[in-house]
Amino acid sequence: MNITVFEDLDTLYKKAADSFVDLSKNSIEKHDRFTVALSGGSSPKAIFKLLATQEYADKIEWNKVWFFWVDERWVPLNDEKSNAKMTYDTLLDQVPVNKDQIFPMYRDGIEPEVYAQEYEHSIRIVLGEEGVFDFILLGMGDDGHTASLFPGENILNETEKWVDAYYLKPQEMYRITLTAPIINKAENILLVTFGESKKHALNEVLNGEHNPEIYPLQLIDRKENFHLFTDNKAMN
Repeated sequence: MNITVFEDLDTLYKKAADSFVDLSKNSIEKHDRFTVALSGGSSPKAIFKLLATQEYADKIEWNKVWFFWVDERWVPLNDEKSNAKMTYDTLLDQVPVNKDQIFPMYRDGIEPEVYAQEYEHSIRIVLGEEGVFDFILLGMGDDGHTASLFPGENILNETEKWVDAYYLKPQEMYRITLTAPIINKAENILLVTFGESKKHALNEVLNGEHNPEIYPLQLIDRKENFHLFTDNKAMN
């Protein structure tokens, strides 16, 4: 596991964008494409905005990038709560991406559980049966959840499915998410989390007893390919 603690968020975001560029070049050189799964939230939004600037966008072969999502609220793609909408607005509509290589985690007229099966099928078509993403971007909530792997939910026990959907009672809505098994297959994982509100959960995830039922981020293997970008407020 690699931990980098930043003094300010602007530097953190730039380093994250630099990492995206570097990993895209390495992956494209290796197998002529770059497969990613992205998260929503304020941190990814800032990173995506940077990637859309000429400074970064010109360094990426966008026609060789395949976009999936880590998780999503089951809302239409034009809903302000949609992670996909945010990504389209800040990045995908700003750069020359092949639209056939974008896989939003929502479709009208289908049940979320059924679409989860279709989404997994799409991943298998693109990634093959090994299911290894080149890059996955994660965040962490104040409660220690990542993706839509929330404390106390049955989804935490999933060992075979790569994608699943379920009704999250506290939020009164369906969520669709990658599961821990496929996230852990990724070639590179970047977790971005910072701020005073994340301090307790992050400390428990990193230093506490293994209890993913309470701190689901512990389900994600902290191997050499796992990178954490954070700040002093969350670490001290």
